[in-house]
Amino acid sequence: MAQATVSEFFDSYAGDFDAIYGTKNTMLNRLLNRYLRASMRIRFEKVLASCDPIQGKSVIDIGSGPGHFAISLARKGADHVLGVDFAESMNELATRHAEQAGVADRCRFDFGDFLEYEIPEQFDYAVVMGFMDYIADPSTVIRKVLLATRAKAMFSFPAAGGFLAWQRKLRYRKRCELYMYTAAQLEELFSQAGDYSVRIEPIARDFFVTVTINSSST
Repeated sequence: MAQATVSEFFDSYAGDFDAIYGTKNTMLNRLLNRYLRASMRIRFEKVLASCDPIQGKSVIDIGSGPGHFAISLARKGADHVLGVDFAESMNELATRHAEQAGVADRCRFDFGDFLEYEIPEQFDYAVVMGFMDYIADPSTVIRKVLLATRAKAMFSFPAAGGFLAWQRKLRYRKRCELYMYTAAQLEELFSQAGDYSVRIEPIARDFFVTVTINSSST
């Protein structure tokens, strides 16, 4: 599936995707949040905990969507956060959210395909959540992310196998291509990336991967 198709899907999906993070407290949404959105909540909590210390640090958020990670990190004290997303409507949402949160001076959201995007500098932290799901060439993205990172990079990957993976594949079948992984596949991917400390953790329907940049690797 072409990258343009993924971009078109998320442009049309922006409002619904944004609502995932701010659902009303109804019984249906409580059930959805518990069983289908658990990975999103855990990823969010783990990213904020992993970006410590954050005061005065810089962050690149790849596939930044409506800006929830970027804005939360800016509110916690990040000096500046760059979000990159290939859906214009997501960037518009993120910019609006940053203004509403009072952190627009420390958040910038750029439109672009990350594989072609010229990264302006190295960042202390890299956040890559809900992005690798749609990437046909994960090795190239991983290498580019790690080259742009000084301290720590965090990725999420959808886990292959099981009911949740099956229903998600079914749901996305006519929307855009979806790529899923086993722990063994991730170990192989990151072993090719270089001499880094890598931690792969299963969380609900995803894997959360933390890469710590060794000083000898940069």
